Amino acid sequence: MWFGRLKKRIERTLFVSWREQPTRFDIEALQANIRRVGLVVRVRWILIGVLVVYSLLAASAYMTRMDVSQLVRLMTIPAISLGFVVLYNTFYAVNYRRLGNIAVWNNLQLALDAVVVTVLVYFSGGVNSWFWSMYALFILEAAFILPHPRSAWLHAAFSVGLLGAIEWSEYLGWLTHVSIPFADKSVHEDFVFVSVRYLWQVAVLAGTAGVATRLVGEFRRELGSRRSVALLDELTGLYSRSYFSRALASEIKRAGRDHRELHVLLIDVDRFGEFNRRFGFDSGDRMLVAVAQAIAATITPTGDEVATTNLACRFGGEEFAVLYAEDERLEGAPLASDAKGLAEQVCAAVAAVVLDDASVTVSVGLASFPLDGRTPDELVDAADVALGCATAEGGNRAVAAADCVPTTEVS
Repeated sequence: MWFGRLKKRIERTLFVSWREQPTRFDIEALQANIRRVGLVVRVRWILIGVLVVYSLLAASAYMTRMDVSQLVRLMTIPAISLGFVVLYNTFYAVNYRRLGNIAVWNNLQLALDAVVVTVLVYFSGGVNSWFWSMYALFILEAAFILPHPRSAWLHAAFSVGLLGAIEWSEYLGWLTHVSIPFADKSVHEDFVFVSVRYLWQVAVLAGTAGVATRLVGEFRRELGSRRSVALLDELTGLYSRSYFSRALASEIKRAGRDHRELHVLLIDVDRFGEFNRRFGFDSGDRMLVAVAQAIAATITPTGDEVATTNLACRFGGEEFAVLYAEDERLEGAPLASDAKGLAEQVCAAVAAVVLDDASVTVSVGLASFPLDGRTPDELVDAADVALGCATAEGGNRAVAAADCVPTTEVS
């Protein structure tokens, strides 16, 4: 049993989605990771271009002080390292959409970058090298691309460790020092110089991580706040209609692929205008919040909205909508009969709500995929027709689209 739990934990660490049938939340996390991997790939090409231009200009400058054979020996290993970066970035560029569910790809890319920078540092003079500043670029990149601030700090610590390993190994004589033009050939043996230089490098890289994670964190909080405004209804806290539409389209594709049913419930508070006139709009708003809470509690009996694909939204005014895709209490995907039972539970749950000695009832229209429609618009239209039937029958009831025969008035 412990082995199974360990295997599950490792899978959750390595993969964005580990379930055989990923939920909407898994799919959104997967898409976000694919976007981040793609961003790493694009940024990498920019840095490669900068390095190529720099190398050409530096080679031109060095040729004024050394012969070509010496220059070739000096730049061979850095050129091979740059070629390695081109190869693995090409691999990522070709495969990142297919491999985007592997959560560690971004960390692996950035770790390889740090290793390449370490090679450049060593073969460009060690403690004399100015290539160490490239670590800061990748720490900034980690802060922007990776989802958690601690990841940027881990990359900063990894970079500081690699840099220290090179500079102190040269000082201790464990590594042969590579001399470069225009640099003092003995400073790598000076304890004070190496100490002061390394402390400054640590300070710069740690400062880069601190500033980057703070700025990016604030940016993400602001962006999250703006997204939540579009994602959630301000009054009830339920999802917005626009988000419901996107989720419904995604779940219809998944249900069609898996050959299972999917259900939409449209819910309308009966005679809500009369309630507002009698008790006031403030009481009406509080009642809408209470109704929303009753609906949400009914469709997520476990209380964990992230663990289910079911969701409720405020459709507009006193109207709500529910996407019913799964139920942990059932062995398989819910059928139309299960959705009808859920709709009746919603009616009962709302009728049980009492606020300031007042209560309301709701009418529910139910439509099922693929029986009543195969597109979001068809399902919502079918549920709306069924809702009209429920209202016409006096309210406080649930009607399925398959059982509804709308009447046509003849003038």
